[in-house]
Amino acid sequence: MRVLETGNHLIALVARAVGVEVVSAYPITPQTQIIEKIAEMISNGEMEAQYIPVESEHSACAALVSASLTGARAFSATSAHGLAYMHEMLHYAAGIRVPVVMANVNRAIGPGWNIWCDHQDSISQRDTGWLQVYISSHQEAVDTLIQAYRITENYDVMLPLMLNLDAFVLSHTYMSADVPEREEVERFLPKYKPLWKLDTKLPVTHGSVVYPSEFSETRQSMEEGQENARDVIREVSREFESVFGRWHGDLVETYRMEDAEYAIVAMGTIASEARVTVERLREHGCNAGLLRVRFFRPFPKDEIASCLSGTKAVVVFDRDFSYGMSGALFTEVRSSLYSKSDVPVFNVIVGLGGRDVTYEQIEQISLLGFSNELDEVTWGDSHLTESHMVTFELLGKFRELYGLK
Repeated sequence: MRVLETGNHLIALVARAVGVEVVSAYPITPQTQIIEKIAEMISNGEMEAQYIPVESEHSACAALVSASLTGARAFSATSAHGLAYMHEMLHYAAGIRVPVVMANVNRAIGPGWNIWCDHQDSISQRDTGWLQVYISSHQEAVDTLIQAYRITENYDVMLPLMLNLDAFVLSHTYMSADVPEREEVERFLPKYKPLWKLDTKLPVTHGSVVYPSEFSETRQSMEEGQENARDVIREVSREFESVFGRWHGDLVETYRMEDAEYAIVAMGTIASEARVTVERLREHGCNAGLLRVRFFRPFPKDEIASCLSGTKAVVVFDRDFSYGMSGALFTEVRSSLYSKSDVPVFNVIVGLGGRDVTYEQIEQISLLGFSNELDEVTWGDSHLTESHMVTFELLGKFRELYGLK
């Protein structure tokens, strides 16, 4: 069905369509609408699922794990400090290999207190073992949540997945999207069949003490799940396209990269805005392209190297800060290119705490990284930084140089 809804409510509608059986959650802005809508549908008899209201996000994740271990298809949603409060249980969910899905509405971490978007909350959880995908449109939110359970429930993966959508750009804005009915989804996503499940009639101890002689193997198994996910994500993306006719990329999505001499790399809605930038740059004779990173874990290192190795310069836009180093996406991109290409890679940290990032700003900043005419400006260790973005004197010089209004 075609519906006009907020991104949050679309997530809730898809949770129903994929046959989620247990939902545990605690409210937090800006994800609360997801859980409110699910609770409403369950209360009205429109969704057959068990809703577990809990006293904290830590308990929400604990209930999520427990439900999955009983063989149920489980779902939750959170944001920012709620995700941080789950931190211990995020490690547990991945370590015990439960195929759950959780929507995280990206919100800045305080203090100072801020309810608007950046990616610091989810990037801070990158080493917990969860698969992480960053979506950039309402329709992609719908389609990716359907694909998510096919990915996580694959026996070669069996790792939890975090679906990240930008607040409030996606979570609270209305856009139309196709939401498949339950019957359609079932043809693509059959009922979850666990390899085993907890049974009160046959009690066992699960996830208990592991001695040093075996502990490393448990972590190697998680790494293998991440690596196996690469092929599974590609396969599921192709199959989804064949069934529903929509494609958002697999680990990455490229835009006009076929003949690109310069590249913009970004995640989430900044990447959507960058599409307009690419068109404007090409109108002015700059053969630019866009590489949107969808899955931050597993990181698409081979796709990055393949797409960017032949370019002249790359600018990576981060909506997070790995303090003491740089943006996390930039670090991963540069690492993927190490020993494979000497293309200069520049980092820009933008949009923290919900600050607007427009296609004009992306254009101006990208030209700074692409242009050799500004070599006299000292950028430190080949970095552009947030301070440069907001330095109006610098942007004034830039506009003058390129004849921009």
